[in-house]
Amino acid sequence: MDGKDDGARKGTRQNPLAIGLVMLAAGVSVAMIQYKVPTILSDLMVRFSMDAEAASWLMSAFTLVGVFVALPAGLLAQRFGAKNMMVAALGIALVGSGIGLAAGTSAMLVASRAVEGAALTILTTCGPLVVRACVDPGKVGTAMGIWGIWGCVGSTVAAVVTPTVFETMGFAGVWVAFAAVVAVAAALVLVAVRMPTARAASSSVDGQLSAKSVAEDPVVAPSLRAHGRELFSRDVLLFFGGFSTFNICLLAVLAYVPTILQSQGVDPTLSGLISTAPMILSVASSPLFGVLSDRVGRCKPLLVAACAVMGPCTFLLYTETDALLWTAVAVMGLVGMGGVGLFLSGFVKLLPRPELASPGMGVMVMVQGLGQFLGTFLVQMLLGPDLSNVFFAGVVLMGLGLLGTLLLVLCRFR
Repeated sequence: MDGKDDGARKGTRQNPLAIGLVMLAAGVSVAMIQYKVPTILSDLMVRFSMDAEAASWLMSAFTLVGVFVALPAGLLAQRFGAKNMMVAALGIALVGSGIGLAAGTSAMLVASRAVEGAALTILTTCGPLVVRACVDPGKVGTAMGIWGIWGCVGSTVAAVVTPTVFETMGFAGVWVAFAAVVAVAAALVLVAVRMPTARAASSSVDGQLSAKSVAEDPVVAPSLRAHGRELFSRDVLLFFGGFSTFNICLLAVLAYVPTILQSQGVDPTLSGLISTAPMILSVASSPLFGVLSDRVGRCKPLLVAACAVMGPCTFLLYTETDALLWTAVAVMGLVGMGGVGLFLSGFVKLLPRPELASPGMGVMVMVQGLGQFLGTFLVQMLLGPDLSNVFFAGVVLMGLGLLGTLLLVLCRFR
C-alpha cells in the first residue's frame, strides 16, 4: 500500500476524471502493443519467413497467455497491491517489446508476444481494483467509463499509426516507439495514482464489499474457495458461452480484416481503420447502452441484441467491400460494441454474493482471453494457409455469433 494520502485523511479519494485518464493512458499503451501486428502482418511474414499458420501465433500467443495469467494476477494483486502490479505489468510490456526488438527468429518474436500478452492480462485484471480503491464509491462509474474505452482507443491508434511508423522507421521503429508510450504511461501511474490506506480501500460500495477489500481480506478469501462452485452455475456458464463467442468475433475482425482487405487492394491504413471503426463507435454506444440498461432496469435484451449482430457483421466484413461492409461497420459499432460495458454489469448480476466479485473478475478475464485466443488461432485454421477461405470462415463465425446469442437468451439474469 502507498502512504497515507489526502483521501485517507479527509475521507475523500482522488478525482475520478484524473484517475480515469491515467488508467486510460496505461491501458491504451498496452492495447497499442497488442494491435501493432495486424496491419503489418504481411510484412512481418516476409521479414521472419513465416507462413500464415505461424504468423497467426503473433496474435494467438498474445491472447492465449491470458487464459493462464488472469487468476494468478488477482492473487499477485492481493499480495503486492493492485497499483504495484499495474506498474509491473507495464514493465513486463517493456521487456516483451525488448525481446521482440532483438528477435532474429519467428519463434523469438512469438515468445515476445506472449510476454506482452501477460502484461495486458495483469493490467486488465488489476485496473478495476485500482479505480475502486482510489475513487469515491459514488463516482466509480465515471472513472470506469473513461477506463473502459482503453481497448478501443488503443486498437484504433495502433491500426492507424502502425503502417505509417513502419513505412518511415521500419520494424525497429514500431517496437521502440510503442515501448516509449508504455514507459510514459508507467511514469504517470507511479506519480499520479495514490492508493488509500487499508481502511479507506475496504469501504463498501452501496453496502457491498468492494473488489479491493475482498482481494485483501484474509478472512473473506477462504470462504471464496469454499463456495467456488457458485462461479460456475448453469447461468454463469451460459453467460460465459455468449461472452466467449462475442470475443471470438471481435478478435476475428481486429486480427484478420486488415490482411483480408489488403489482399483485395485496400490501403493498409484504411484497412486498419475499417477493422477498428466499430471500436471507435463503442465510445458512444457503450455508455448509451449503459444508460438504457439503467432506465429499463434490465441488461439482458441489450446484451442479446449486441451479441446477435456480431456474427452477421463479421461475415459481411470478411466477404464484402462496398456499402454492405460499411453497414456492417456501423451496426457492429453502434449495436454490437454497445454490449462491451454491459457484459461486466450483467456478470455481476449473476453472482449470488458480492464477495465473489473479485475471483469472478479473474475467471471472466480468463474466459475473455480464451475467446480472444480462439478468435485468432481458430480463425486462422478456418481461413486456411493462405488466408483465402474468407467465405467459409465468415459463415462459421456467423454461426458462432448466433450460438452465443442463443446461450444468452437461455441465461436467467437476476
